[in-house]
Amino acid sequence: MNKIVLVVAPHPDDETLGCGATILKHLAQGDQVHWLIMTQMSESSGYSKERIKTRQDEINIVAKMYGMSAVYQLPFEPAKLDLLSMSDIVGALYPQFQKIKPEVIYLPYRGDVHNDHQITFDAVAACSKSFRAPFVERILAYETLSETDFCIKPDDSGFKPNVWFDVTDYFEKKLSIVSTYQSELFPFPFPRSLEAIEALAKVRGAQCGSRAAEAFMLLKEINR
Repeated sequence: MNKIVLVVAPHPDDETLGCGATILKHLAQGDQVHWLIMTQMSESSGYSKERIKTRQDEINIVAKMYGMSAVYQLPFEPAKLDLLSMSDIVGALYPQFQKIKPEVIYLPYRGDVHNDHQITFDAVAACSKSFRAPFVERILAYETLSETDFCIKPDDSGFKPNVWFDVTDYFEKKLSIVSTYQSELFPFPFPRSLEAIEALAKVRGAQCGSRAAEAFMLLKEINR
């Protein structure tokens, strides 16, 4: 049976870095994939009109390359979610949950070094409680290069995957899609480089016996 999938990204490119090939696999299997971006650039937050247009063009191109069912973008400023109340963030996010009614959710890892990732995790957790969102069946956290692997909190146990997706057939297209975000990519050894993305896919692939894989932490699963 086809599923309704929601991928939540604090910023555009997190979705592709964390689970881009898995998104493609869901779509190939006939699932609906909805993309929700928590933040957006604005002139009031210091971005030029040109940069705002470039970023919106990137979002439109990426959505088309995937074949997303829908794209939603909340009006919050990047790197400033920690200045907002959680009630305001949940208040903006929750109606989207009720509209989409996702059965499967992908979200960033709670231990990521970027505050926006941590707050996004907490907001999704609040919106996906069983009495608020009984349609949710599965929640998985993805890893994001330069965020998940850069956490140095001594009390964080680290990203420990327990679910792997063989994405061998979809990885080349993932690289093509992530290349759309030219402003976010830099030469190796920068962590958000094509070489680093490919290296992580090989490591995760080696862990599950495939040529390329994406790994996740299963946080919740309800079998009905």
